[in-house]
Amino acid sequence: MILLAALLLALPVSAKSKKEMALQLYSIREVIGSPENYAKNHVEVFKKLAAWGYTAVEAASYDQGRGTFYGVSPQQFKADCEAAGLECLSSHTTHGLSDEELKNHDFTEALKWWDKAIADHKAAGMSYIVTPGWGVPKNLKEAQTLCDYANEIGKKCAAAGLKYGYHTHSHEYQKVEDVRWMDYMMEHTDPAYYFWQMDTYWCVMGQQSPVQYFKKFPGRFRMLHIKDLYELGQSGMLGFDAIFDAADTAGLEYYVVEMEGTDGTIDIMEGVRRCAEYLLKSKFVRKSYRK
Repeated sequence: MILLAALLLALPVSAKSKKEMALQLYSIREVIGSPENYAKNHVEVFKKLAAWGYTAVEAASYDQGRGTFYGVSPQQFKADCEAAGLECLSSHTTHGLSDEELKNHDFTEALKWWDKAIADHKAAGMSYIVTPGWGVPKNLKEAQTLCDYANEIGKKCAAAGLKYGYHTHSHEYQKVEDVRWMDYMMEHTDPAYYFWQMDTYWCVMGQQSPVQYFKKFPGRFRMLHIKDLYELGQSGMLGFDAIFDAADTAGLEYYVVEMEGTDGTIDIMEGVRRCAEYLLKSKFVRKSYRK
């Protein structure tokens, strides 16, 4: 019986039962995070992800200086993903502003960085670029500069046919001059050029409700990071049924699984497999959220 169970877990997910879901590759950074490990392991790893039910990946290793993802060209990264049947969906990357740029509301030079970055992401076949996070601004003047900068990045992305967004942690729920930084960003960025990739775990850790934020700012959350303390559904801290039930209110187009690590009793690849299994079995998760 144990052998049979192991064999069943190894079987690839059938086309009939598949759901669109991506994995943030930061989750398995110990396995493919460096160019050396990527070269050695990515073929086997990508095949496993596809067999377990993942349909796409989100990168976390863009090197603007070299124009590479995990040490390979954008075109090669796209080909590597597609060879395993995975979509090269999105990437976490950003270029922050210096204290001087924040002070002077001057992001002219910073915007130039994005020209090559956007071209490289386009060449990789990606649909979304996501800033993985900024710090908390010292005051509302700095906050406004960041919002204006974000809108301009979003315009550049839109011109190239890409969508630009921001990934939240828990610090965005802190206040700046008695205004919650998250809310200020929401109210001072253009929905046409800037979406939100809420990390559901960090939202809860910030003592906020994902669903209430969907209701407060409907349609702004085109992507979500679906994350738990360890593997999905393990902690009981997240109400994933309520989160997915509110997908239309959120404006969800695609969700991305992310793991920070495991509790030490399993390795990260097993954790990633269990996350996929949880989502495939969950009746409240649709096959697709694309419009």
